[in-house]
Amino acid sequence: MNAEKTYRTIIEPFRIKSVEPIRMTTRRQRETLLAEAGYNPFLLRAEDVLIDLLTDSGTGAMSAEQWAGIMRGDESYAGARSYYHFADTVRDIFGFRHILPVHQGRAAERILFSTVCRSGDVVPSNTHFDTTRANIEYVGATAVDLPIPEARQPHVPHPFKGNMDVGALEALIASTGAEKIPLVMLTITNNSGGGQPVSMENVWTVSRICRRHGLRLYIDACRFAENCWFIRERETGYADKDVIDIARELFSYADGATMSAKKDGLANIGGFLATNDDALARQEATLLILTEGFPTYGGLAGRDLEAIAIGLREVLDHDYLRYRITSTAYLGRHLTEIGYPLVQPPGGHAIYVDAAALLPHIPPAAYPGQALVCELYCAGGIRAVEVGSVMFGTPDPATGEEKPAPMELVRLAIPRRVYTQSHIDYVIEVMADVYERREALRGLRLTWQAPPLRHFTARFTPLGARPT
Repeated sequence: MNAEKTYRTIIEPFRIKSVEPIRMTTRRQRETLLAEAGYNPFLLRAEDVLIDLLTDSGTGAMSAEQWAGIMRGDESYAGARSYYHFADTVRDIFGFRHILPVHQGRAAERILFSTVCRSGDVVPSNTHFDTTRANIEYVGATAVDLPIPEARQPHVPHPFKGNMDVGALEALIASTGAEKIPLVMLTITNNSGGGQPVSMENVWTVSRICRRHGLRLYIDACRFAENCWFIRERETGYADKDVIDIARELFSYADGATMSAKKDGLANIGGFLATNDDALARQEATLLILTEGFPTYGGLAGRDLEAIAIGLREVLDHDYLRYRITSTAYLGRHLTEIGYPLVQPPGGHAIYVDAAALLPHIPPAAYPGQALVCELYCAGGIRAVEVGSVMFGTPDPATGEEKPAPMELVRLAIPRRVYTQSHIDYVIEVMADVYERREALRGLRLTWQAPPLRHFTARFTPLGARPT
């Protein structure tokens, strides 16, 4: 008998059963639409976008089994069967005793930080995402990023570039005092840091530091399966382990977790807040009732709870994860060959372009990332998102001027189970054209903003154009 042959092409481990049309547009139409949207792709109508890489949050395609689960959803107000399916699944994978469903991840963040943080507190993380930072700052606490040095060097490869700088964490605890740190956060994968994974060793080390100082460790788990796959592929001792067992070990080092199930829950809405602390769980449940709903539905329909419970199982499938990571790496490899400076190596859910290196003639104050995002839309109808000074720029207290973000990135986030190989090849072709014309791109002037999270609604005018 012939031996099993391994082929180079990794195919999508699914078949397409339903399709959604894409409306084609011309460059002239897109230029008009973008101007009407204030040069902010967030403000475009989705039907005017050809390839939507704005986010991977809630934009994935659900499976036939998830749609079947939606039909089975129990819509009882309290104690629905769907809640127990959801909670049992979360406990089995993540190991926490108390599971509170919420409508999405930022709701979990709001409840958590409103419960444990006070004005003047400090919350360290490997890198806070925008909504996490905003929810921390809303209660008067300070969000502090402690990435490893390699994370600030986009083009320097590192297998676990999402790691927290444990030396910097120790120094922060010593200078601030443990009593002013209500919890430590680890985001897996590290979204704002380029979608980079966190190693098991780093999670374990951070956990040991937290235990020694009596601090809680919480994990933002929205892309936990992708992170665990990277651990399996890159970290010694995990190559033969199932992803679910890697996940169980990882979360055993934490005291709680927040999750947007719109990512690795493979659902279009939903999330959860989890903890092992009985007293804290009671406080959180009280706040959840006030703003989200009864603790067994948390602002979600029973059908959503069913879809998440099924999605959390499907996302752990090795064939799916192999395809997912390979597809993202394929885009990264081709963009690198074109000449794009990327955060290396490519992460799991997205490719991050170093816009500052690509467009050195556009200073941070003119938002090079936003300039690239706008041109990608005009050139090919591709919607991406800036992760730079539009998203993370802050006023400098000393000068009053805006302090730029540490990096000027553009994220191309790939929705799960949505786009085919030809869609990705189209993205590559459009970006090759933009790369050839990169020196002609010009910056933008911010004309309106509503902080916090200004990038969702801000409006711009191209430099040299008259403000509208």
